[in-house]
Formats: sequence, structure tokens, C-alpha cells
Amino acid sequence: MATSTDSPRQRLRDTIVDAARARTIAAGWDAVRMGGVATTAGVSRQTVYNEFGSKAGLAEALARAEVDRFVGAVRDALIAHGSDVRAGAYAAIARTLSTASDNPLVKAILTSARGGSDELLPYLTTRAEVVLTEASGALIDWAGDHLPGADQAALAFAADTIVRLVVSHIVLPREPVEQTATALADLAVRLFSAAARPAA
Repeated sequence: MATSTDSPRQRLRDTIVDAARARTIAAGWDAVRMGGVATTAGVSRQTVYNEFGSKAGLAEALARAEVDRFVGAVRDALIAHGSDVRAGAYAAIARTLSTASDNPLVKAILTSARGGSDELLPYLTTRAEVVLTEASGALIDWAGDHLPGADQAALAFAADTIVRLVVSHIVLPREPVEQTATALADLAVRLFSAAARPAA
């Protein structure tokens, strides 16, 4: 997560958050202990407390990082395919579906799952609307770059529709990822193409 331009303190915080993320995915947030995170990060337990104050503070940082990571991955998948709208849509959708099926943190963010004893969920689910808005924004920005003159309201509706459909397939998957991504990418092309056509 850290880059060469980050400050030493930011690199330290990123290392700790990455350690918390790894332990959460492996065992669930309920099982995460500050001492265990410190061990994984290669720092002292006191350092973790100094940086985040409490387990709740670490949860907040982990949730923020996960949202940034997810939206960044969506943007990367779209950008990698340039003006090929269908290929970009397929890549972004397939990556989202695959990531959500493998990563309980992403699934919690995208589905606003609640219940159970996992105290991390409130930090993730309060950001569900944010991440859905940002994911739609990524689609709008990308489609707008490659569909100049498109109707902005129609473009926004298309992006919001695709994002909501992706989330519905995360909540209740029915087909393999590739099959679902293919169908949704085809739909995305139709919706974006409709947005690009001038109204009669």
C-alpha cells in the first residue's frame, strides 16, 4: 500500500493496517488482537496503540483503507482497457465479483451485511453508500472520457444501475463469475450506448 513518496509515519501506519487486514481476512475481526497485529507488522504493541489509540481506531483505519483499495482496483481495471467499453466493464465487474467472493471485508462493504458478533462491520457498512457512490463515479468518469457528448443523467443512471446489479449478484450469486460478468458487461455496453445517443 505504501509508496516511496509516503512519510515514514504513513508507511508505518500502512504496514500496521496491512497486518490488521491480513489477520482479519484469516481469522475474522473478533479474533484480532493488537498484540497479534503488532507481531505481524514487526512493531511493538505500544506502537500500534500510539498510532491508532484503540482497536476501534484501527478498525476505522482498516475500513478507510479497504474502501480506497476497492475503488482504486475498479478504476485500474477500467483504465487498463482504454476506449474498449465492453472490455473495461467486463474487467471491472469480474474483478469486483471475484474480490467480493474471496474477501469478507469487501463483501461486508458492498453488501452492508449486518449481524453476528463481528464488531468491525459497523465501520465497513457505514461506508457502503460511499463506496457505491465512488464506484459509480469511477464508471461515470471512465465512460464520459470515451463517450463524449453522452447525456450525463443517462450516464449516471447507467453507472448506478450496473453497480447495483453487481452488488445484487454479490449478495445472491447464481452463476460463475465469468458468466455473470459477461452478461453484465453486455448490459453495460447497451446502457452506455443508449446514454451516448442523442435524444430523438
